[in-house]
Amino acid sequence: MTKPQYYIGLMSGTSMDGVDAVLVDFAAGVPAFVAAHSEPIPPHILANLQQLCAPANNEINRVGQTDRHVGQLFAKAVNALLEQTGLNSTEIIAIGSHGQTVRHMPNLDPGFTLQIGDANTIAIETGIDVIADFRRKDIALGGQGAPLVPAFHQQVFSQPELDRVILNIGGIANITFLSGDGETVIGFDTGPGNTLMDAFIQQEKQLGYDENGDWARSGEVHKGLLSQLLSHSYFEMSYPKSTGRELFNNDWLSQQLANFSQIEPQDIQATLLDFTCYSIANDIRRLTSTGEVIVCGGGALNQALMARLTQILENHKVTTTQSLNIDPKWVEGIAFAWLAMRFNHKQTGNLPAVTGASRRAVLGCLYPAS
Repeated sequence: MTKPQYYIGLMSGTSMDGVDAVLVDFAAGVPAFVAAHSEPIPPHILANLQQLCAPANNEINRVGQTDRHVGQLFAKAVNALLEQTGLNSTEIIAIGSHGQTVRHMPNLDPGFTLQIGDANTIAIETGIDVIADFRRKDIALGGQGAPLVPAFHQQVFSQPELDRVILNIGGIANITFLSGDGETVIGFDTGPGNTLMDAFIQQEKQLGYDENGDWARSGEVHKGLLSQLLSHSYFEMSYPKSTGRELFNNDWLSQQLANFSQIEPQDIQATLLDFTCYSIANDIRRLTSTGEVIVCGGGALNQALMARLTQILENHKVTTTQSLNIDPKWVEGIAFAWLAMRFNHKQTGNLPAVTGASRRAVLGCLYPAS
């Protein structure tokens, strides 16, 4: 029997709805999902993370302490996963940690991206080597540092003679276009995923998210507001491009709503859902007029959003990664386990055609537990 080759992928995305720890076995040469655990982000850490997404006073102290807190939280998620599976830390080759993005500004001169979640802390508190800081080498090579998952999508999801779009809807939405000829891979952030919908329902109803999109479904889309939202210059930019909470956030939304004070809150939520769907669909239709759209991330669980996407993309087959026997919640965690495996084998992890980097590179840095 082949000995397992276990890696753990750690992911906390722009939605900041929890830390996902995913156990993956690469013994067969392809990633095989084994188990997963999701660890909630405590309110005090979440509050600090949200503050760090916008410029403020005393940032250095806050980022230093939150870096350690997030590292401890990531380690807690790993240890819970080990307890759940009955595995020992010595059975895990390495952890691939994405970290928590608190600032992503690749278009400054010079550009930068910052993910926190101290990898040294994770390594010490789990007893497992950690590979982290995957994005900054791509930035150093002139790239956007994002998205990094298209290389993983290409290996796992490409299908001969079939155009496929892998759509990840987290806080920000990103797509990977995989052409049926096996040659072309295009990937970029389309814009907001769940982030504005989550922020608005938090503001109006003190809820973390709109379950199944029920609140959005109860409202009516305001076409004037939708048109204004879609007029943002980001949507006219050519790829490679990436974005985050730095651009699409509560302050920006408040500015957009200033001239629409008469709109009912549920109608705003309905409009935000359509904003996400149209910004995604417009980019997909520019890339391919037919084919499959396979959705992963938290947005795949939003029934109203999935129904609206299916309606707008009437010439595409819209489904989720569940149709390929991969739970939509764990795809990005699997991807960062894959990036850790690639690092260990000195294999490249970025696609220059996607990120804009000058060349392919081995991504990440090693933080030994010893």
